[in-house]
Amino acid sequence: MSKTKVAIIGSGNIGTDLMFKVMRLSDTLEMGAMVGIDPESDGLARAARLGIATTHEGVEGLIALPNFDEIEIVFDATSAGAHIYNAEKLAPYGKQLVDLTPAAIGPYLVPAVNLEEHLDAKNINMVTCGGQATIPVVAAISQVTPVKYAEIVASISSKSAGPGTRANIDEFTETTSRGLEVVGGAARGKAIIVLNPAEPPMIMRDTVQVIVGRLDDAGRDSVSAAVAAQVARVAQYVPGYRLKQQVQFSDQGSTLDTLVPTDARADEYTQVTVFLEVEGAAMYLPSYAGNLDIMTSAAMRAAERLVEARKEQLA
Repeated sequence: MSKTKVAIIGSGNIGTDLMFKVMRLSDTLEMGAMVGIDPESDGLARAARLGIATTHEGVEGLIALPNFDEIEIVFDATSAGAHIYNAEKLAPYGKQLVDLTPAAIGPYLVPAVNLEEHLDAKNINMVTCGGQATIPVVAAISQVTPVKYAEIVASISSKSAGPGTRANIDEFTETTSRGLEVVGGAARGKAIIVLNPAEPPMIMRDTVQVIVGRLDDAGRDSVSAAVAAQVARVAQYVPGYRLKQQVQFSDQGSTLDTLVPTDARADEYTQVTVFLEVEGAAMYLPSYAGNLDIMTSAAMRAAERLVEARKEQLA
């Protein structure tokens, strides 16, 4: 079966890791071009040694490449601001864009939750690393009982937070919070990111806290089962994704008390807490950089499904 050519804009850590995943793991995708703006970047140098077309002239350089017409999908692993510019430049050419930045021009996509809903979209947004890790859990709980409020804390090693991540902190919190609502199903969402300077570097950890109506024993069992099943679904494309411990339930007040509706009594709701860990595949990035690994893994899974859908339409 012939593979679909893709380009990656952004020759930093995320883009380079994605390149190796495409080359080593995908039966559907084939590298067509690696695009950057720094001619000395490691990502461009590695791509060139592997025989992949490269350019250090950004999206304009991509459009000028001789094989540009063969490329069907473009991954953008730059920054929110850069993606807006790149999307405008690529709009006339009919490429499907997979956005790994928090720009959120197109619909949010989390493969374990809504992979089938946006297959025709010209620009899909992969939310954020924290969103890819936590939205599936919130969505799973929402399928069991309405989620009144969801709050997530994504803790990552400061060494795995490059210039793009640091420049997009505000966009991270805004996009993730919105994703918890739009995709996760929470009535309200809030996201916090922590850059931890610990040595040795810590593996990505995510804490999900949600407030739902009061759960009896059967309700708790249903929530725990739904979360476990969802974690297994995510682990199919992010092998290092796992529960850190059993799902926790509390009916004895909440650390989120101020966010409960003022007309609700403490005995009318349950706080559910889920602890997650994401270990990277260590294909290009170190294993502690699960925050970057989950983005590249989710983006590749989404792109593969886009290709499958195209072929199904032509069949």
